[in-house]
Parts: sequence; structure tokens; C-alpha cells
Amino acid sequence: MALAGIAGAGVAGLCAAAQPGVTWAADAGTGLELSRTWCAACHLVEEGQAGPGSDIAPFTEVARDPDFDPDQLAAFLAAPHPKMPDMSLTRREIADIGAYIASLRRR
Repeated sequence: MALAGIAGAGVAGLCAAAQPGVTWAADAGTGLELSRTWCAACHLVEEGQAGPGSDIAPFTEVARDPDFDPDQLAAFLAAPHPKMPDMSLTRREIADIGAYIASLRRR
């Protein structure tokens, strides 16, 4: 799944805080909340969500893709891309969304 591969790009790489040498742990719970706000209009972001009946991959499918990489996701979300709106997410928000999607692998 090409989107998952692209989408996987960058969360860990963008997990550095604004101060050099300072890092934080991405928060999957915050990522879920952000996903509900920014992503749920097009993606199924959680179980039980009444959502779009489109061909856009649900987050569980993205998470289970063997090529999924949170770092690639971050790079994908940080750069303009024509198929998705520019959400102007911060690096931390992108990291949190990546952490949420990665957490779905365990379910």
C-alpha cells in the first residue's frame, strides 16, 4: 500500500522539540483526539465510527501494512499533498497521530 509507505515517513524524525536536544514521547491518546478532528471526515480512525464509505484506507489497515513507518507518515503530513487538505499540524501533533496509528497494530 503506497500511501501507507509514504504516510509512514517521519514521525520519529519529527519528534524533536523546538529546542535542540530535547525530545518528547508521542502520545497515542492525543493522536486519537487529533485524528477524530482532522482525519475522521475521510478515514475510519477508530472502531465503531460511522464514517465515510470511500476507498480511503481505514487507520487499522494503514497500521497493519508491513510498510507502515511513523517517520514516513510524518514526512508525508508535513509536506503539501494534493489528495489531502493542508491541516497545518505541528510536529508534535503529527507525531501523536503517528503514535495513535502505530498503536492500532497491537489491536
